Amino acid sequence: MAVDLTRPVMVVDDSRTVARILQSLLRSLGFTQVETAASGDEALAKLREQPYGLVVSDWNMRPMSGFDLLKTVRDDAARRDTPFILVSADDFPDKAEATRAAGGGAYLPKPFDAQALRGKIAAVLGEF
Repeated sequence: MAVDLTRPVMVVDDSRTVARILQSLLRSLGFTQVETAASGDEALAKLREQPYGLVVSDWNMRPMSGFDLLKTVRDDAARRDTPFILVSADDFPDKAEATRAAGGGAYLPKPFDAQALRGKIAAVLGEF
């Protein structure tokens, strides 16, 4: 199945700079609708308004971490199948395992480039 690059994608990061970088990388990969949210709460509000084809969220945010956002989305019957990638500056194998155990699609340690992001997107959405 081909990846629909027109489906909305959400970047969740409390750093505006990182959010802009991710937004730019996603656009360079061909995604046309890339929105941002500065917190887990803002992301949840947006997810309740419309479906997203992919969520790329930072792990380390307050008051709701990206991991807590993932678990909340997975507990919501209407949104539980939303493809999800968690990113973090902490490159710990236990974070990758925790992401998988919580139903996350992929874990991507920072720093990363467009090709590494593309690989994780392909893992959760399919080749494009």
